[in-house]
Amino acid sequence: MSRRNLQPATRAAVRAAIERNSDDLLAYFERRVEIKADAADLLSETMLQAWRRADALPAEDHVEQRMWLYAVARNVLSNHRRTSSRRAALVDRLHQRLGTASFRDSATSDPADAVAVRDAINRLPPQQRELILLVHWDGFTIAHAARLTDVNASTARGRYAAARAALKLLLDDGADDPLQIARRLTPS
Repeated sequence: MSRRNLQPATRAAVRAAIERNSDDLLAYFERRVEIKADAADLLSETMLQAWRRADALPAEDHVEQRMWLYAVARNVLSNHRRTSSRRAALVDRLHQRLGTASFRDSATSDPADAVAVRDAINRLPPQQRELILLVHWDGFTIAHAARLTDVNASTARGRYAAARAALKLLLDDGADDPLQIARRLTPS
């Protein structure tokens, strides 16, 4: 339901419940996430969800309202964890497809490897980078990624192959100029 369509009393109740509990909710998230900046994002998402479900806010009982907000926060946190887990699995698959060891295996690798992969991807030409992200982070096939980027499938396959080759060179050899490698490998 739109915030504008809410009754004034409901709007006031939601606003008051959020104001009373926002500091505690932020602390709740800070204790449960590794990256502290994520806590603020999760609080923001919790507030958004609270406004969307404002009609479900318990009436005039501050304890019940607090419990309701924490239930919303718990669901937001669960969604965040699932998304993070999926993202980590996709990163591992990307690394495996590139033919290198998984950098999430803490026994054999350095967290700097994760930064190196992200850096290498970010330094690809925009069209190649978008294909890599759509395929490996978002889980689309190359054909679907082609449609999303508005290119024909054969062009997407060529760009994807060039991007993989450039990433492999960057990650295996530690090449000095990733953008030059990516351009050299880009099909005409």
